[in-house]
Amino acid sequence: MSDAPSQITEPARTGSSEFDRDTAVRTRESGVHEALLSPGWAIGKALNGGYLLAVLGRALRQALPHPDPFTITAHYLTATVAGPATIRTSMARSGRTVSTASAGLFQTDDRGREIERIRVLATYGDLGALRDDVRTSAKPPAMPPREQCFRATDHPDGDAAVPEMGRRLDLRLDPDTCGWALGAPSMRGEIRAWLELADGRAPDPLSLLMAVDALPPTGFDLGLTGWVPTVELTVHVRARPAPGPLRVAITTRNLAGGYLEEDAEVWDSADRLVAQSRQLARA
Repeated sequence: MSDAPSQITEPARTGSSEFDRDTAVRTRESGVHEALLSPGWAIGKALNGGYLLAVLGRALRQALPHPDPFTITAHYLTATVAGPATIRTSMARSGRTVSTASAGLFQTDDRGREIERIRVLATYGDLGALRDDVRTSAKPPAMPPREQCFRATDHPDGDAAVPEMGRRLDLRLDPDTCGWALGAPSMRGEIRAWLELADGRAPDPLSLLMAVDALPPTGFDLGLTGWVPTVELTVHVRARPAPGPLRVAITTRNLAGGYLEEDAEVWDSADRLVAQSRQLARA
């Protein structure tokens, strides 16, 4: 296809937060959006799946009559790299309280061929219109205070061990779940951390799409080395988060056949469960 994105100029990338600039999209025409994907959210050469989901989530927000993602499922078809991208959205249904649409993220390769990188199906609504009625057995993860947790730069290898995306985050790892960094994984398949954006931007529903995939993979705590590419990721956004740091807990219970699942919970500063996710990843 010849519908390659034009270069996005700087005005489309303006904003007070690096996250907002790097997830910016511009509507070219109905159902067609342009993005300039930032290398600042890379893990190695490929871009982080949560960051990419936030870019798609922003395009869907522009395309739909409702502001907030309720549930969004992404299938990662090929690795996405920094640079121009086109996002195409298609409305499936628009109702009074929720609307549903699909989206695809495309890039053009060196031969001029358009390649679909990610396919998404999402339902949006208005989190602010939900009833304030919570009945839950879920509890926030037990973690030390932030000042007693490890920054990524506390790794024995220093900054050299921090992926590019880690420089955009203020990530504080629970010492009980980062023995893998010292060559002593617990083999429980658990990682917990405090999480904020490094520039202090307050969390919102779009940044929660990134937060569920922001921690080191649980495979590290099972003794694996190397990053774990996502095959499929489903996120449920349950509430708009209160300002302040998030607590993220991820677990895996089953690594088999070269694949593992990761379950994530994201809690806000008001002790409310604001997002949940499950992903299937290659080990």
